[in-house]
Amino acid sequence: MKFISWNVNGIRACLTKGFLNYFHEVDADFFCIQETKCQDGQVQLDLEGYEQFWNYAEKKGYSGTAIFTKHRPKNVRYGVGVEEDEMEGRIITLEYEQFYLVNVYTPNSQRDLARLKFRLEWEDKLKEYLLSLNVEKPVIYCGDLNVAHTEIDLKNAKSNIGNSGFTYEERGKMSELLSSGFTDSFRFLYPEKTDSYTWWSYMNKVRERNIGWRIDYFIVSNALSELIKEASIHSEVFGSDHCPILLDIELNMLR
Repeated sequence: MKFISWNVNGIRACLTKGFLNYFHEVDADFFCIQETKCQDGQVQLDLEGYEQFWNYAEKKGYSGTAIFTKHRPKNVRYGVGVEEDEMEGRIITLEYEQFYLVNVYTPNSQRDLARLKFRLEWEDKLKEYLLSLNVEKPVIYCGDLNVAHTEIDLKNAKSNIGNSGFTYEERGKMSELLSSGFTDSFRFLYPEKTDSYTWWSYMNKVRERNIGWRIDYFIVSNALSELIKEASIHSEVFGSDHCPILLDIELNMLR
């Protein structure tokens, strides 16, 4: 089963930059996107063979998530009961016989860390939610998680300590989640790999010089870790300030 996650930083803009070419070329079973920045009715995608699930933010041009899948889910859930999260369209969960798929766009703490307190509370609620799902069946959790977990997950670690996305608090929340029964699929296969990033600033030539951060993830329940076949970063794909990431995992599912 092939899974893709991509923060498109505005689906309408990404559509003009080759989104559909990549979508059809990769031919994923599940294609998760974040930061859609659109409202219901603003985008009509003709994706033959795929069902579409969208979670829109109330604020126009902000946040939002979507999942496109070849496999009809048993159930669909939006949000986790956190009022502000549900207003911002940040979470979609699809339930299948064998697993849950949770697509997330984690709140940014903001440059001045004005939203750090909210972010940390949000992380606690999300962890509780993921653990409750994991009791029932394994979880595949993906998205733009807005944190570089370790120093090898960004180019300039020392100069970014304490900045949004690389605070000790945010990194600690990721460590807490992983230690509670989850696996970072990319680090499972490539524990020491460096210069592997999923986001780059739009500043001049930053992406060209690969001065980036790895803040997009596929995190799976430990029960699934040995089934991971590949976890890769498609940094050659443009269209957003993020690039797509892929998880290939051995799941037997009736189509």
